[in-house]
Amino acid sequence: MQNYDVAIIGAGMIGLTLAVALNKSGMKVVVIDAQQQDETITKQPLARVSAINLASQRIFENLEVWPSIQSERLQPYQHMQVWEQDSFANINFTHQDIQRDHLGSIVENQVVRQGLLTSLQDSPNVEMMIPAKVEHLVFGQSESFMTLSNGNTLTAKLVVGADGANSMVRRVANLPLTFWDYEHLAIVATVKTQLPHGNTARQVFTPSGPLAFLPLFEENLCSIVWSQEVSVAENLLALEDKAFNHALSAAFDTKLGQVELVSDRTYYPLTMRYCRSWLKDRVMLIGDAAHTIHPLAGQGANLGIADAAALAQTLIKLFAQSKDIGLAKNLRAVERWRKTEAMKMIATMEGFKRLFSGNHPIKKLVRGIGLSATDQMGPVKRDIIKHAVGLGGELPDLAK
Repeated sequence: MQNYDVAIIGAGMIGLTLAVALNKSGMKVVVIDAQQQDETITKQPLARVSAINLASQRIFENLEVWPSIQSERLQPYQHMQVWEQDSFANINFTHQDIQRDHLGSIVENQVVRQGLLTSLQDSPNVEMMIPAKVEHLVFGQSESFMTLSNGNTLTAKLVVGADGANSMVRRVANLPLTFWDYEHLAIVATVKTQLPHGNTARQVFTPSGPLAFLPLFEENLCSIVWSQEVSVAENLLALEDKAFNHALSAAFDTKLGQVELVSDRTYYPLTMRYCRSWLKDRVMLIGDAAHTIHPLAGQGANLGIADAAALAQTLIKLFAQSKDIGLAKNLRAVERWRKTEAMKMIATMEGFKRLFSGNHPIKKLVRGIGLSATDQMGPVKRDIIKHAVGLGGELPDLAK
């Protein structure tokens, strides 16, 4: 029987961020994941990317993993453009609005994971059990007990569920979940554009859903996230590449000229999930295990990274005070903190989605007037962009 202070289930970006944040705490940590992790970054970029905001960048800087991430395929962006198709509604943001060098960075998820994994190499305090599946998980009074597919048995004072939207930890702990189907599919791909992206993140709202072009590490390369009503998305996925390219260019108002696919198209259904309780004795959820939101503002990964930083901050403080890190009453404050931030983001995303849904002329007129007016209101606009890039709200110490 192997004994640990913290067992992190899930070796994605969020679970690994927590592991790195606890690496020098003196706690004994194990990271468990059923999926084998690639040891090297693929030659061709992968379609799944994240918009890392300034708060998440600061967390990675303070964890000393940002140089490793930055040395790979990463693209900072200085500008954001948002507009509505067939309308005068538009708003533009620039790094100068908040007196920063950039607003955020677009980076492949695999690059972030690899940077975090590299930081954990040869760590005496963090053990990796990958691949290994949790076969049995029982929450006891003073510790949790696990049996793994590789035959290992272990205990932990706290189990952290960072195992994604379909969390096994959440299911076993019987933590209540609220969810609703956005009735959208997100089509994800890498595309080559006729015109350079100019270090600008762009998003257009169409009658059937938003389309984002995120700048990648080459000036004519972008990652797209095309969130559409299910029937529309299925029709787009059924198109031949050439017809899809034409449809994509038209939906984007040819802002970057003609567009060409350079990767396969993948897709995933969009569902809002919010766990009404993230916590019981011996277990806590973070990241997508606790909440998933619409990707129209690219904030899902940043919420999860902040969850990990906030939980690490709390655990380190409890451990230094010789308090039980697995008792729910000792973790209640961090749960309330992160639930509040998640709920605010969920409500904001739902508001945006509803605001831009529908094609009624009066609604389009209201959107046009509202966005254009906001674009001219300096203080309001600055407040919006500060929250979008992670400079607002209650931040973990690692993000400061």
